[in-house]
Amino acid sequence: EERAEEEEEEEAAAFPEDRVGERLKEAVLEQQGRLRRPVAQDVRAPDPASIRVLRGHQQPVTCLVVSPDDKFIFSAAKDGSIIKCNAACPAGEVESGKRLCVVPGGKKGTEGQSMGHTAHVLCIAISSDGKYLATGDRNKLILIWEAATCKRLYTFTGHRDAVSGLSFQKGTYQLYSASHDRSVKVWNVEENAYVETLFGHQDIITGLDSLSRECCVTSGGRDGTVRVWKIPEESQLIFYGHQGSIDCIQLINEEHMVSGADDGSVALWGLAKKRPLALVRQSHGTQGSAQDLQQPYWVSAVAALLNSDLVATGSHSGCVKLWKCGEGFQKLEPLCDIPVVGFVNSLKFSASGDFLVAGIGQEHRLGRWWRVKEAKNSICIIPLKHRDGAPGPVAADST
Repeated sequence: EERAEEEEEEEAAAFPEDRVGERLKEAVLEQQGRLRRPVAQDVRAPDPASIRVLRGHQQPVTCLVVSPDDKFIFSAAKDGSIIKCNAACPAGEVESGKRLCVVPGGKKGTEGQSMGHTAHVLCIAISSDGKYLATGDRNKLILIWEAATCKRLYTFTGHRDAVSGLSFQKGTYQLYSASHDRSVKVWNVEENAYVETLFGHQDIITGLDSLSRECCVTSGGRDGTVRVWKIPEESQLIFYGHQGSIDCIQLINEEHMVSGADDGSVALWGLAKKRPLALVRQSHGTQGSAQDLQQPYWVSAVAALLNSDLVATGSHSGCVKLWKCGEGFQKLEPLCDIPVVGFVNSLKFSASGDFLVAGIGQEHRLGRWWRVKEAKNSICIIPLKHRDGAPGPVAADST
């Protein structure tokens, strides 16, 4: 009996070191871009009644971002408005969805007097410490805000067409922007400074993302390429794989990414290979009645829970789909469908993985090809249920 107790004590003493070792191993894998925490298998479709719908934007929501501490959601729309609201409501806190700040859009031509945007906002990004917010619009402008107060700080000009993608390099105030003028620009927000411009895409750039490395990834619309821009080397890697216009992209970890196209395909990529590691065609099914008129539903948004195997895609097919990335990102397996009516123009997981936020519009963020009349221009907060007893992703992510 004594021996059993001794063994238990030894095990207990060894456990914290195991945890530390595990954390160090995860940190190394994360740096190498190979970390893939297996959380997808434990995620369950939420009860549709638990999805919170937040109204506020008059026109379609085009983009959104969740603050790094998961407390706030910043969203923007075609009416030029930006809204900051509470994301969640632990007991005693302000209610979830409460609007904390609204920057209304101004009329075209009032750029001088208006506090906010006077054109469709197409993209939004927040620095990894939650200090700065950046928004880009159809009017070629990037506005920089103080996230805490929604006070406008700077305006970045230089793009020659709509600004369609923005992302801060994690741990820095370096901002990457992508535009319909086919260029990527680099800015230093802390110093209110322009750094450089990179060229290469043959068509409008539709999306952009970045993580901790000094590089960013872009989706090039109809030029059919995904590109990785290595900023210090001033070089780019070019990837091919989709048939249609590649409209959205997000990094899963430093070495892998997911993209979506208007031919309905979703692709998983590894930076070491020029072709997709996995490709799902017609991921959201097809629309149209007659056999010969059937068209795939466009994939209008993709999201990935950082350093995990969980991915989400959106379209106007009536649902957001959750997917599991297989071993080595060689496979994409459907997990569940979450009912959402309208165009899913933006998707973002909370850092903890406890919820997914969808930006919904009656129209696609880049145009007016269709209109889903019954949709509400809104934000949907979708709680992600984890299988009973399964640790939530946050348990693994407290480093």
